[in-house]
Order: sequence, then C-alpha cells, then structure tokens
Amino acid sequence: MSISTEPLDAAVAVRDLLRRLEELNEIGISLSRERDISRLLEVILLAAKKITNAEGGTLYRRHQADDNLLHFEIIRNEALGIAMGGTTGQAIPFEPIRLRDSSGAENTSTVVAFSVLRDCTVNIADAYSEKGFDFSGTKNFDSRTGYRSQSFLTVPLKDHEGQIIGVLQLINAKDRASGRITPFSDADRQLAESLASQAAVALTNRLLITQLEQLFESFINLINEAIDDKSPYTGGHCERVPVLTMMLAEAASAAGAGPLAGWKMTEKDRYELKIAGLLHDCGKVTTPVHVVDKATKLQTIFDRIELIDARFEVIKRDAEIEMLRARLDSRFSTRGAEGSILEHSFRARLGEIDDDRDFLRRSNIGSEAMSDEDQRRVLAISTKYRWRAPDGTTRDFLSPEEIENLTIRAGTLTAKERQVINHHIDITIKMLEALPWPRHLENVPEYAGGHHERMDGKGYPRGLRRDEMSIPARVMGIADIFEALTAKDRPYKKGKTLTESLHILGRFKLNGHIDPDLFDVFVRERVYLRYAEQFLDPEQIDEVDHSAIPGFQN
Repeated sequence: MSISTEPLDAAVAVRDLLRRLEELNEIGISLSRERDISRLLEVILLAAKKITNAEGGTLYRRHQADDNLLHFEIIRNEALGIAMGGTTGQAIPFEPIRLRDSSGAENTSTVVAFSVLRDCTVNIADAYSEKGFDFSGTKNFDSRTGYRSQSFLTVPLKDHEGQIIGVLQLINAKDRASGRITPFSDADRQLAESLASQAAVALTNRLLITQLEQLFESFINLINEAIDDKSPYTGGHCERVPVLTMMLAEAASAAGAGPLAGWKMTEKDRYELKIAGLLHDCGKVTTPVHVVDKATKLQTIFDRIELIDARFEVIKRDAEIEMLRARLDSRFSTRGAEGSILEHSFRARLGEIDDDRDFLRRSNIGSEAMSDEDQRRVLAISTKYRWRAPDGTTRDFLSPEEIENLTIRAGTLTAKERQVINHHIDITIKMLEALPWPRHLENVPEYAGGHHERMDGKGYPRGLRRDEMSIPARVMGIADIFEALTAKDRPYKKGKTLTESLHILGRFKLNGHIDPDLFDVFVRERVYLRYAEQFLDPEQIDEVDHSAIPGFQN
C-alpha cells in the first residue's frame, strides 16, 4: 500500500513560491531606496543569489560611453570565498567582454554576450555538456581552483526604453533541502527575470538622478567659472568656501559633547549643504568688475593715482617757474647768498611736494586701517595746492570724489561701492528662491543666503539673529570670513597667518559676529589647520597658541 505525496509536495512548492515572491517584493522596496550606485549593484546581485539560492553570480554593466563592452561590476562566490567589486574595495582584474570583434562579427559564443545580442534569458543546466557556447575559460578556471561550474542562468537587464544596460548571471543553483547543485528551475528563471526588471528600473532611475545631479553641479561650476573669469580675485573664493564649510560641518556633526552634540548630518544634509556652498556667491555674476577688482582706492578702469602724480609734476613745474621768475625779477646772482636762499627754499618746496605725493600713494593702497590724522592730512593736501586744469580754470588739488576714496578708513571700497558688493547676497537669494527646489534641497536658499548675517542681528541682508538661523548657515558664515582673511589672491592685501586670522575670528565671537559654539569646534578640532594644509602658503601656517585666542573655550 502506498500513500501519494503529490498534494504535500505541491503545498511545499506553493509555500516556497509565496515566500520567494514576498522576498522579491521586499527586494523591490530595498532597491528603490538605495542611492549609491555601487551598493545598488551589489544589492541586485545578492538579492538574485538569495531568491534563486545560487552559489555564485556576476553582474555586468553596459556603459553608455562604449556599448560594445560588458564590464564586470560585482562578483560573488560563496564556495570559493570570492567577493569583488561593489563595497568590498577589491578591484575586478578581468577585461570587459566584447559583444562584437573589430570586424563587427557578433560574439555569440559567450553566454552573456549572446544574452545581450539576442535579448533573451539563457538557462543552462550543465556547462560541460552544453553545445553552442564556449566554456573553455570556465573550465580552465575550474581546473585551477577545483571548482565545478555547472548550472548557469543569464538574464539581461533592460531599461524603460528597452535598452539592455547590463546582465545578471547566476551560477550553480543549490537545492534548499539537500544542498546539491541543480539546474535553475523555471520558477527561478521567472523570479530572476522579474527581479532583473525591477533592478533595471531602479538602476536606470539612480543613473538618471546621478546624471541630473552631475549636470546640475556642472551648471553651478559654470557659474563659478564665469565669476572666476570675470574676476580672478574671487574665483578661488567660490571653490574654497564650500570645502571649508563641509570641513567645519563634519567636525560639528561629529562632536560627541557640548552644545552641538545633538546635531548630526545625514547624507541628504551633506549634499544640500554642499550645493549651498557652491552657490553661496552666485549673485556675484551681476557685480561690476571694476568694483570686485578694485585693488586701490582710486582704481576704476585704471588707477587714478597716476593723474594725481601728474598734478604733482605740474605743481613742481610751477614752483620751479616761480623760482626762476624770482631770480629774473630780482636779478639774483646764481652764486650770491640770496640766490642760495632761493635755491634752498625751492629744494625744500620740492621735498614737501614729494613727501605729500608719497603719502597719497601710500594712502591709496588701502591695506591698513587709516587713522583720523591721516584722513585730516588728505583733506589738508586738497586745499594746500592749487593747480590749473587744461581748461584754464584753477582748482583744488583733489576733487570731492578723490577725497572720498583716499579717506576710506579700511580697504579700498567707498560706502556706495560696498553697497554694490553687498548687493550680491540679495541677488543670490533672489536667484535661489526663484528656483523650484526639490524637497531634499529646499534649504539651499536659506543656507547660501545667510553667510553675511551676524549672531547679534547686525548682519545683512535680513538682520537675522542667531536663533533665527540654521546651524549650516552659521557654519557657512565662519567659512566665508576665514577664507577671506587667509586668501592670498585678494588685490588689496596679503593673506593673513593662521594666528592673525584666528585672533580676528575670536574677537568676532566676542562681539556677536559669529557663532560661538561653532568657533570653538573650528579651533578645538583644528579645522583651520586641515584647510590651511590644503590651501594656504607655508609662510601663513604658523604655530597657533590656543590659549591666546580671544574668546576660545576648549
């Protein structure tokens, strides 16, 4: 008497299929969440191995740059302990597989190439008995390793346009009960094809998003290159501020104690801040070049100190003429005592003129803060000399506009010119707020637009206080100031040393200019030094005494 096991076997098969379908659904959800291309490819292969219970597998990609090649991306084999590509960091040493040779003949003897060329799944029960394909390489591999490559399941990955973008090849299906190597079943094939379809969609979406991100970042770089081309003095700023911003943000995110211990950045946060850093000065595309590049106080299209020099020469010429006329009128002897006095007075006059000229030339540089006394001397020189203009009129030595420029207390910009410079942040905010940002980048305008605000509300353009600003915006404020202090490519000053720059930042902390907690992290974690080693000249990198920095709390 025998009892039929068919209903029991059928029930087991149904339960197994339902389990694998549930796994397939979970895998689909997992694929849609993965952002990193390498991890995504790894997830695809590992999921295919799991769902078919395969011992090994390889995932190939077909790159847009050369669609005649199939590149090895991920290789796994449990029996041999092989794990290459993906997140392993282990490079795959194999050359890509060609779909066609140099003459254009199709490579149909190789299974993965055949699968692409014929757009079909290939299910091979035993490679050693299969006819029509060249498995010599597989057999050589087996002879070297003692492995036995038997069953193969090769499935093409097609995108939404029907283009084959890769191939999934699984090796040696194992029976779940006995562990024996068996052919891949028809259910394995269907599940692998379904997974391949989901994987291709996920991979295509990820590639499209990556390409869009690359396009977007390239467009941002074009804007910064336009600023760089427009003004070589600020182009490096657009490159360096984002780097320093990320350095400080990472240090703040890693803080294990203190006021910032609870603030952490996700990958989404990092990307959002990176984009904000790249765009923080995009409004400078509208800033006039003659203002951005103003190297001296009197510079416009050219440095007008040369015009003042010419006036001094006119004054000196007039003094000489006056002296010569005095001699003629008085009939002085060139060797008489009175003639000597006149000559001495003339020479003293020339020395006084030259001294005033040198003073104005120094005042024009604008690298140091100007004292009240020096400002008064500029005004005195303006009325001390009179000169005859080409139209025959007699004028004060300096025009009101020249006086305004030469008495600038610090730097080279007048109040109006500084307003022009500051206006770039209004334009930056206007440009960025006009863009339809996706949700993961919605804070870019706030981050980029806040780097000139102050913690005490005295900044611009909106006069925000510390509690009204996000931490990333405050981070960018410190990065922007420190880069400006240490920059060696400004037309009006040399880059400051680390000690000088940190002392200025420390005073900024004390007067409510910058965020105090972020400044302490900046110093304590030596963010400034990592930045300096990458961007500053050796003579700027001096030994910093943390205990002497104003306001720093370790």
